[in-house]
Amino acid sequence: MTPEDRMNLENAVQEKTDDGGNRWHKVYSGGGSHFRNWLDQIKEIYGEENVEIEEVNSNGLRCYTESGEKMYRIWAKQKK
Repeated sequence: MTPEDRMNLENAVQEKTDDGGNRWHKVYSGGGSHFRNWLDQIKEIYGEENVEIEEVNSNGLRCYTESGEKMYRIWAKQKK
């Protein structure tokens, strides 16, 4: 799988539903200092209780593999 294929797969992930039936939308995927900045801003906008972080497998993405950084998704709970 090429890095472009891997990123296309990641970009295709936009929503999820948890076990409680709550719908979440992805507002960011990435890592490093950008991740921390986005996380702080998203918590401020949505409220900490409406934000979830998920570590993502970054296999196939050289920048993460070589740097040892982890890749994350930030999810925000959709209001009913």
